[in-house]
Amino acid sequence: MSKTANKVRFRKTNLITIVLLFVLILAGGVVRSTGSGMGCPDWPKCFGLYIPPTDASELPADYKQSYVAKREEKNQKFAKTLDLFGYSDLANRIRQDRSILVPEEFNVARTWTEYINRLIGALSGLFLLAGAWFSFSYAADNKWITILSVFNVLLVGFQGWLGSIVVSTNLVDWIVTVHMLLALVIVALTIYTYHLAKVHDKPFIKTKPIIVIIAIASVILSVVQITFGTEVREKVDEVADQLQGADRNQWVNNVGYIFNIHRDSALLVIVLNVLLYALIRRNFNRHSLHQQLMSFIFLMIMLQIGVGIALSYAALPPVAQASHIVLASLIFGAQFYLLLNFRRSAKYTEVRK
Repeated sequence: MSKTANKVRFRKTNLITIVLLFVLILAGGVVRSTGSGMGCPDWPKCFGLYIPPTDASELPADYKQSYVAKREEKNQKFAKTLDLFGYSDLANRIRQDRSILVPEEFNVARTWTEYINRLIGALSGLFLLAGAWFSFSYAADNKWITILSVFNVLLVGFQGWLGSIVVSTNLVDWIVTVHMLLALVIVALTIYTYHLAKVHDKPFIKTKPIIVIIAIASVILSVVQITFGTEVREKVDEVADQLQGADRNQWVNNVGYIFNIHRDSALLVIVLNVLLYALIRRNFNRHSLHQQLMSFIFLMIMLQIGVGIALSYAALPPVAQASHIVLASLIFGAQFYLLLNFRRSAKYTEVRK
C-alpha cells in the first residue's frame, strides 16, 4: 500500500470510528438505563458462550456460584489497587459490601442488550486499531497523529477494564463519572487526529479571540454538565435502591441539590451558545463549516432540553435517559470539532470583514 492510500484510509477509518464511538455511547446509555450491566456475567464470552443463550435451559450448571467467585476475585484485586493509590476507605467498602456479590437472575433481554453493547465496543476497538496502523503514514508529516492514535488504542483498553469494574463493583460512584469522562477523552482524541490529518497542510486561520474564548468556555461547560449529569444519575440509582424500585415518579425529587445545579446550568449553556452562534453568524459566511457546525450544535441543545424535561416530568423513561447522554456527547464532539476549525480548517471560507 502506498503512503497516500494509507492516509486516505486513515481519514476514512477515523471518521467511521467517530460514528461508532457515539453509537457505543448510546449503547452504553441503553445498558445503564435498562440495568443490563450484568446481563453477561463473564467476559469476553457470555455465560461461557460466544453467542449468548436465549433460554434459561442453555445456561451452564452452577453459573451463579462460578461467576460470583470470579467477580469477588476481580473486586479484591481492584480493592488492592485502590489501597495503593490511597483510597483505603473505598477499598474496604468494596471488600465489605456483600450486596455487590448477589447474582442476578437470567434475563434474556438484558443479556442480549449487554452483548450487543460488547459487539459495538469490539467493532469500535478494531477500527481504532486499524486507524492506529494507518496513522504511521503520517509519521513524517505530523508525528502527533501517530502518537495520539496509538495512545488512544491503549486508552480504550484501559476503558474496557474500567467498564468491567463499573459493573463488577455495582457502579461505585466516582468510577462511573471517570468512565464517562474517559469516553469523552477517547472521542476527543479520535476527532483531533482526524482533524489533524485533514488540515496538516492547510494554513492557519485568524479568528477573533473572543470567539475562541467563548468556544473554549462552551466545551468546558459541556464537560461540566456531563459530569453533573453522571452524578445525578448516580444519585437517582441511590434513591431507587432506597425506595426498592417503587415510586419512580419521586426519584428525581429526592436527588437533592446536584439535580438543581445540573438543571440551572442548562440556562448558562443556552446563553453561551446563543452568544457564540451570533458571533459566528456575524463573522463567518453562511455556507462555512463553522456555521453548519454551530447550527447542528444548537439543534442538539434544543433536543437535549426537550429530553431533559421528559426526564424530569415523565418519571425518567429509559429511552430518554439513553438519548440524554448521547445528545450531550454529540454536543461536546461538535463543539470540540468547531473549536479545532477556528485554528485551521480543511473547508475554510473567508471570514467576513
